[in-house]
Amino acid sequence: MNTKEAVNKLNELELKEFALGHAMGIMSYDDETVAPKTSYIPRGKTMGVLSEMSYNLSTGEEAMGLLDYLKEHMDELSAEDRRRVEIRDKQARELRAIPVDEYVAYSELTNEASGVWREAKNKSDYKLFEPYLGKIVDFQRRFAGYAAPDRDPYDYMLDLYEEGLTQEKCEVFFRSLRERIVPLLERVKAAEPVDTGLLSTPFPIPAQRELAHRLMTIEGLPEESVIIGEVEHPFSTGFSKYDNRITTHYYEDNFASSMYSLLHEGGHALYDMHSDDRYSFTSLNGGVSMGVHESQSRFYENIIGRSREFVELARPVLTELCPALNAYSGEQMWRAFNAAAPSLIRTEADELTYPLHIMVRYEMEKAMVKGDVKTAELPEMWNALYKEYLGIDVPDDKNGILQDSHWSGGAIGYFPSYALGSAYGAQLLCKMSETLDVAGAVREGNLSKISRWLEEKIWKYGCLLKPAELMERAFEGPFDPNHYTDYLEKKFAEAYNL
Repeated sequence: MNTKEAVNKLNELELKEFALGHAMGIMSYDDETVAPKTSYIPRGKTMGVLSEMSYNLSTGEEAMGLLDYLKEHMDELSAEDRRRVEIRDKQARELRAIPVDEYVAYSELTNEASGVWREAKNKSDYKLFEPYLGKIVDFQRRFAGYAAPDRDPYDYMLDLYEEGLTQEKCEVFFRSLRERIVPLLERVKAAEPVDTGLLSTPFPIPAQRELAHRLMTIEGLPEESVIIGEVEHPFSTGFSKYDNRITTHYYEDNFASSMYSLLHEGGHALYDMHSDDRYSFTSLNGGVSMGVHESQSRFYENIIGRSREFVELARPVLTELCPALNAYSGEQMWRAFNAAAPSLIRTEADELTYPLHIMVRYEMEKAMVKGDVKTAELPEMWNALYKEYLGIDVPDDKNGILQDSHWSGGAIGYFPSYALGSAYGAQLLCKMSETLDVAGAVREGNLSKISRWLEEKIWKYGCLLKPAELMERAFEGPFDPNHYTDYLEKKFAEAYNL
């Protein structure tokens, strides 16, 4: 075998891996959107079989022999292929360390846990879900021990979602946010309140579905490649530039919820759809990390979507679909969409208090993984942290510990990526504004100018570069969270006349 033949075999292997991942991903999307309640039973069996096939394909003797050959001939490979080998080497070593029977059992567990979480949330009964979460945490601890025995388990989990992220870095990052966000929040709370009455204007759900499709067009999402599903907890799944599934949840008395979740998930889809075509069906396709992914979704949701210019752009569509909103000016809408106050639900939180919601989850995850708190005690810890961080009382499990779907799917270590992504987004705005009139582009309804900049700086690279290198190239310098807190101080000083 020569190097060219080895790369061809790698292409064949990664195409098979993509196919299995695509199939399992579609089943998961189906589970969240339209599948009947009891479908988890046959789906669990199917997911178990496919996950075992995926495990064996990626870690079998043939795959490992191919990887060993390519590692010995790295100097003969292109930069893209060297990166593919680097990614595979890391993933294969970690995956092979996990016994296949445990890997399959975990896949079946999270499949069932997803349905149980939805039932528990609807009934506001954490006790239904708690046994599943306990098993998921146990699995995650064991997997971390197998894959990275010399590392702190939670550091290993953080690295799964943002390569290079550690608790030490999180502590520094969150401390820098707290030092400026908490005093700013106190100033906002002392200011004259913003009128948010328009947000509860009854907005028929069929009209909100139409709004979602109009927003897709404004954001630049092609309907032939992107579909909108309705779920309990919005998410996005991107398989390729040709197949992206975004979701939302409609509330008749809270139209802003679906409006901004659509923009958020649309940002994820735009990122996933714009990797260089050469990377399709390989390990280089798609977003490189969840922190970078969240920088794109929260950029479109907040930095663009909650700007004065975007609100003015969207106002004619909003008033057409919901004539009662004609009673409010664009300025009133902008202030309402940017009102800040401590609240219960992370996905509904304003930009200012949002990082505090993430800090709660970060503290919860650290305690769970370290075993400092039993899963049965988590609601009590959650409620205490919400009182400490946000000063509010949690009335029930639905509005508390059961509000997020992440832990039911085993995504422990994901949450810090949201805050990191928000900070990345603010620094991207600073850099983008040096060469592009961002406000003018939004005012014109020409978001394609913004998307082209992001494609050139972020999207087209897929997973070619590590997260830190990718962002430092885009920033043309080191990451600095002060850009984020500067952005927040400027926006909320304007919204509240501080």
